[in-house]
Amino acid sequence: MALRLADYGSDVLITYHSQKEAANAVVSEIEAKNKKATALQYDSSDFKSLDSFIEQVARTLQNKWNTSKFDFLINNAGIGATIPFVKVTEADFDRFMNIHFKSIYFLTQKLLPIMNDQGRIINISTGTTRFSNPGYSVYASMKGAIEVFTKYLAKEIGSMGITANVVAPGPIETDFNNAVIRNNPERKAIMASLTALGRVGVAEDIGGIVAFLCSKDAGWINGQRIEASGGINL
Repeated sequence: MALRLADYGSDVLITYHSQKEAANAVVSEIEAKNKKATALQYDSSDFKSLDSFIEQVARTLQNKWNTSKFDFLINNAGIGATIPFVKVTEADFDRFMNIHFKSIYFLTQKLLPIMNDQGRIINISTGTTRFSNPGYSVYASMKGAIEVFTKYLAKEIGSMGITANVVAPGPIETDFNNAVIRNNPERKAIMASLTALGRVGVAEDIGGIVAFLCSKDAGWINGQRIEASGGINL
């Protein structure tokens, strides 16, 4: 997502939880495209750190870009786990809620005052809000909350000219959920067989969609859930 936004002409501020070196490598790739970038550490599970993170964002905008505002917010923080419904604990529930819903809800609220009018908010959901994948009940429920939130958000901030949309990926071969797709050839083959295109997705399949939604050409798309699952029809 960050690299494709840079291709579309944007400077980028990215966040990381623990993989600082990987984040800095992305910053270097963006800078190689002659765009500015920086990486900030952010733990979305630690709700008490939210205000200090917002302050850090404001300082970074001023120090790096000599501005007090930004244009696009992509809420992509998330964790994965395959937990059968009967084994979900209250601690599991709270952790998923804090990372996938509560942090996004209030991060967006607190960043809105420093967003430019005519901006874009993209929330990342999942195909499993439409089709069921056993073991994903707590994960998909929080993503479902994000989808409802996005529709309300679009309605309430429309006067600012800011659009809010959801991108809902299907099975994507990344490090997510302990690289469950990449590390399990049988599961990967099953997922691929469910798509009309006969393969699982890769990160590049999603990055371009997010970058497009942040472009002028996508300005009339608002309050929508855009599923990018390669044509899974279940």
